[in-house]
Amino acid sequence: MTALAWLVPAALFLGGLGLAAFLWALRSGQFEDLDGAAYRALEDEPPDEDESSRE
Repeated sequence: MTALAWLVPAALFLGGLGLAAFLWALRSGQFEDLDGAAYRALEDEPPDEDESSRE
């Protein structure tokens, strides 16, 4: 029973830490350009600037 007294607060703390990290990444713009990241994973050359400015 004393193990639960340590594990439950530790789990809640780590969950809150993960949520805080996700919200920080969301606010700092980490998820803004998902299409560009997908393109860069597949292609060697960067996309044209004209095509990205039209979207």
